[in-house]
Amino acid sequence: MTDPHPHLSVVPYDHPDAHRLMRQLHAEQTSLYGYADDPADTPAAEFAPPRGLFLLAHIHPATEPVACGGWHLIDSRTAEIKRMYVQPEARGLSLGQHLLTRLEHDARHSGATRILLETGVSNTAALALYHSAGYSPVPSYRKGRNPSVNRALHKLL
Repeated sequence: MTDPHPHLSVVPYDHPDAHRLMRQLHAEQTSLYGYADDPADTPAAEFAPPRGLFLLAHIHPATEPVACGGWHLIDSRTAEIKRMYVQPEARGLSLGQHLLTRLEHDARHSGATRILLETGVSNTAALALYHSAGYSPVPSYRKGRNPSVNRALHKLL
């Protein structure tokens, strides 16, 4: 039986389990879009508390993590959520929702009043999650993004 409340653990962005999940995320995005940002290009310090946080989600505490996500401040009041990923076999268990709720709570506690994030047009489950959590579309906040592929969203906290 699956625990309705997954175990969330705070880890450094360069933790081996985080790297494993982010390699899977990168491979999935590359297969969907033909390219993807390389998670290794992001400095680990970007997600270091108190200006950020990176989480792993475990279905049960003693099992390998099956999902991840993080936030970091991009200015004194705006946080960005990045690297949200749930392994395909763990989808449908509300792990993304639990991660998103915790990330928002932590960002708010750290002084953020707004959250930005970006996903791709083909990530329909992610888009549905973000819309159900109150996120709405905004123009891209990153230079060079393809508006036919990338979707930028925001939420006031």
